[in-house]
Amino acid sequence: MTATLPPDAFPILDAPEFATIATSNPNGYPQLSVVWIERDGNDLLVSTIKGRRKYLNMERDPRVTVLVYPKDNPYSYVEVRGTVTMEEEGGRELIDRLNQAYTGTDRYTGDDGTDNVRVVCRITPDKVVTRLPH
Repeated sequence: MTATLPPDAFPILDAPEFATIATSNPNGYPQLSVVWIERDGNDLLVSTIKGRRKYLNMERDPRVTVLVYPKDNPYSYVEVRGTVTMEEEGGRELIDRLNQAYTGTDRYTGDDGTDNVRVVCRITPDKVVTRLPH
């Protein structure tokens, strides 16, 4: 069942705030990664590379949790529990948009000269938990 992101969470989700994504390792232990995010309507987008641990975890079990809290107010947060779908199309464009938002430079160069394949991870919320400033 899809949940809706509340509009009062948009300022946190649309700002260049670091997020943590939780996936499940094959042994059941959680695996956490700090990531850049982008909101696309009611979904969150994250970039990763094919073959990385979080990619393999999401391929095996698409249930994830993303936690975002502003660095200037860490007691406010948005937690999105949802299901991820992944596709290669748009992977390069997403990492470049995220790079622009988070660093102010146009092109992400961390993958240049490699055979890494960038993937768009689209997280559709099943449950949203917030603690937002009033």
